[in-house]
Amino acid sequence: MNNFHVNFVKNSNSLAGSAVKTVIGTPFTHLNRVNSTNIYAMEQLQAKMAEHGAAFFADLQTAGKGQMGKKWESELGQNLLLSVILNVSTLNIGHQFALSAAIALASWDLLSQYIPSELTIKWPNDIYWGDRKAGGILIENQISGGIWTYAIAGIGININQTEFEGVKQKAVSLKQITGKTYQPVELAKELCIHLNKRYHQLTQPTGPQKLIDQYNAVLYKRAHLVKLKIGSITAKYCINAVNSNGDLLATAGIQHQFTHGKVEWII
Repeated sequence: MNNFHVNFVKNSNSLAGSAVKTVIGTPFTHLNRVNSTNIYAMEQLQAKMAEHGAAFFADLQTAGKGQMGKKWESELGQNLLLSVILNVSTLNIGHQFALSAAIALASWDLLSQYIPSELTIKWPNDIYWGDRKAGGILIENQISGGIWTYAIAGIGININQTEFEGVKQKAVSLKQITGKTYQPVELAKELCIHLNKRYHQLTQPTGPQKLIDQYNAVLYKRAHLVKLKIGSITAKYCINAVNSNGDLLATAGIQHQFTHGKVEWII
């Protein structure tokens, strides 16, 4: 899962302008099987069956959604597959990447309790251990009349799975790192606690910038030379930071600014 600028447009409804007080993870719905937790959460929101804070966990997704339209594959009952509904109507629409950073940092917060080192966030919002992907995020935004009303944050983290079709050297699970087996649903509930804390931070006056700064502090390959491919050109760049708009800043002679989806990591 990974994207922070997919937009759904519809008419505003119910609590879009009211204060948000519900704790994220309330209620917590455990689904055995679903096409996609993000799709399910959006359907519940649009049917007015769910509001801010509602969390949907699944043992299995049959059509998990990933970055740039890719599928997110996961074995039955082995991983953390969670989507939460967020009322963002009180937030500035220009803080969409700050929300992405908040969700990524909450995921990092969770895993950092179990993984002592080498845990980073790869731009824009993948969770990495070393050079292998442990998790990803897909955030889908609902905008009405120029107002950012809701966001569905989908998070997928590899927990107990040890075999990954076609991406053996690129994916890693918590079990592979620590040698221990975990309860994905319990970890999902722990994640909700971290999400709630990070979301509260986002709502504070200085929260968005602090989140960007904390995100950059754990940015994958920061201050390292990496190969990036832009169009047909591959070159070495030093990764500097990500700005508040979510653009990657990297230096090759001079500093360049890259938009997500326009850059391919060669490493």
